[in-house]
Amino acid sequence: MSSRALRRLKGEQRAQADLNAFKLADEDDRDDEGQMKSDKTAHKQKNISNIFELIGEADVDVSASDEKAEGISDGQQEGAPLEKDTVKNEKSNKKKKKKKKKTSAESGRDDLSVGDDIDAFLETLEKKKGLSYQSTDNSASEHRPVLYVEHRNLNPETELKRYFGARAVLGDQRSKQRQRQLHRCTWMTVFKDTWPRFSRPGISMSLVESKDGIQHFTFEHNRDYQQVQFKFFDAVESMDPNNFVVLLQFNPYHIDSLLQLSDVCRMQEDQETARDLIERALYSFECAFHPVFSLTSGTCRLDYSRPENRAFYLVLFKHMLFLEKRGCPRTALEYCKLILSLDPDSDPLCMLLIFDFLCLRCHEYTTLIRLYEEWEVHRNLSQLPNFSFSVGLSYYHLSQQEDISPVENQQLKQKSNVLLQNALIMFPGALMPLLDLCTVQPDAVVSSHAFFGPSSQIGQPPALSELVSLYVGRCHSLWKEAELMLWLEENVRKVLKRVDSHDPYVEDCQNKRKQRYQSAPRNIHRHVLMSEIKEATATLPLEVTTQPGMSFDPLPPLDSIVSYIRPERENMGASNESTLSLFFRSLLPNFNLQRPEDRQEVARAGHELNQEVNRLMVAMRDMLANIQFREPQWEDNHDRDEEEWD
Repeated sequence: MSSRALRRLKGEQRAQADLNAFKLADEDDRDDEGQMKSDKTAHKQKNISNIFELIGEADVDVSASDEKAEGISDGQQEGAPLEKDTVKNEKSNKKKKKKKKKTSAESGRDDLSVGDDIDAFLETLEKKKGLSYQSTDNSASEHRPVLYVEHRNLNPETELKRYFGARAVLGDQRSKQRQRQLHRCTWMTVFKDTWPRFSRPGISMSLVESKDGIQHFTFEHNRDYQQVQFKFFDAVESMDPNNFVVLLQFNPYHIDSLLQLSDVCRMQEDQETARDLIERALYSFECAFHPVFSLTSGTCRLDYSRPENRAFYLVLFKHMLFLEKRGCPRTALEYCKLILSLDPDSDPLCMLLIFDFLCLRCHEYTTLIRLYEEWEVHRNLSQLPNFSFSVGLSYYHLSQQEDISPVENQQLKQKSNVLLQNALIMFPGALMPLLDLCTVQPDAVVSSHAFFGPSSQIGQPPALSELVSLYVGRCHSLWKEAELMLWLEENVRKVLKRVDSHDPYVEDCQNKRKQRYQSAPRNIHRHVLMSEIKEATATLPLEVTTQPGMSFDPLPPLDSIVSYIRPERENMGASNESTLSLFFRSLLPNFNLQRPEDRQEVARAGHELNQEVNRLMVAMRDMLANIQFREPQWEDNHDRDEEEWD
């Protein structure tokens, strides 16, 4: 035998001896060793994306090596035979499967306990901040503030998933998310692939002061953004929407341009583009938030008197209206809470006039009742027609639930009747317009009674007429159910009995209507203008309708805090007129192209003329609205008429 063959034979014997040494371990230890080897292989094949996975993998390797060493030593000491019976192998495999099942069950219980610990930790953490943990339990929700905002409810997809399911809402978005570029995580909007590339537009947020647990913030514009703002004012004066498009091509995240162009698209019935522009503006604002600014704490304030902050209010308000029209009233209610929490004392956009409508739309009856009970003492919400009617309507809907006892049902029904009757006595001018928009013909007894007749609408103060028209125009769709009309009719008859019996409450409400509602505050006019409800806009006073204003800043506060001023531009006198007009005007002996005083006088005269024309148009509109055409009375003598015409 050659030397090469001898070396090969010795190598095979040495390898066989090492293999026999490894196989001398106990059967159970060998099974455990195989399982640890498979786990080790799986860890090697897995892509490591977390540094803690390296620690876990190192532990597995150490334990596997320890078990391997123990198996070798045990095998050498015991000197067990190499081969085992096949029956024993089958039994060991069964034991191995049972052991895996037991391990998986224990790991599931461990995961559940870990999840409970995380929930408890989040609950204690939010309690330290003055909030309570989100829970489906009604008792837990009662301990939260009434204006508590939840992050998940700011996303309309959360509400749409509840209605239609995640598969119908997301569709193929999950597969596209893998190819999507990384963007900043935001709560209110998500960056869309169709948007331009985001870059800092020049907006930032700073903390002004922190006092008594309340943080006051403000948005700020840098120099570059101020120059873009000046160009925007030039585009507004040009009255050409194409200038906004050109401005957005170079500054795709300029807030006021997005607001103005969104209104133009909405007027052209392009709702999708209008909503997309508002979402883009909202994304730009959210990327500029201060690290301490919180949407859910309820302790962050923004001063509406600063023009930089007003744009954020307007973007939130318009986004809320789009969500309500889209069929997401629960999400719209969350944004209503957010706007109201930014300045609950002043309420610059008067969100209380729409809060009840959104609560009724998304069936949040307890939220509306709780706000009414907590704020009635210091805000006197019962003097607003919308709260006076909507709270009674909420009690009625609660009484119609099936999971309440008969005693509770009777109490809720009695409470709703009292509130509705008080609302009808306090605001009798709301009944007939409400029935008219609901296409319901009132009873002859009701229509002929003086309490609900035309005098109730004509005799009410202008501010009250504005509030009543706003409520009827917005909430009439909530009363179109047949059961609600029967309930309303029942209480109207009871009110007429109280009026005929000279109930002292009727006279008290009449005196309140005469003393109050003489003039509406500026925030109510601003809310009516932004809501664009035709029944309410027709009741606005002349000083509001004739006042020049823009949709990007409707009815600015009288005490505005201006941080920077637009520089005066050199405007040539012939810039706004044609060449032919300039030529004929140059023939006049007193022509001077460089006289700014004349231009100021002409501009002032033109502004006064514009106001006079607006007043004339409003007066003509009112006159045409009050004209009643009467048909001529024909005499019975037809022969005489024919003779006269002949």
